[in-house]
Amino acid sequence: MLTLFKEIFTWWNRQTLGTRFKTLISGKLVGRDNLGNKYYQNKKGKRWIIYNGEVDASKIPGEWYSWMHYTKNKIENQHELKKYSWQKPHKSNQTGTEEAYNPTQNNNVPTKKYKIWKD
Repeated sequence: MLTLFKEIFTWWNRQTLGTRFKTLISGKLVGRDNLGNKYYQNKKGKRWIIYNGEVDASKIPGEWYSWMHYTKNKIENQHELKKYSWQKPHKSNQTGTEEAYNPTQNNNVPTKKYKIWKD
């Protein structure tokens, strides 16, 4: 009951009731990413995403970003890109979490190899 109530009145928790009906009636599942997000398209070319968890646009990985924004490129229909060993997996925006970058508390910063000259 609470889930149905959330779907009717809130848009920041996954999908609304209108999005669910739109997806059931005219949505064609195009694919999924490694974060669990689902990508849909209708016959007219309208595209949308059903997020896994909280709605956050920074959760869209690079493979799907160009598809969502109708950008033409070489990998338009090839969503599974070749991953190299040096590439890190996609993370959503970490601002406000414990994993956020903080230069004053970063232990990975190399120490200075010189002394600052003072008067």
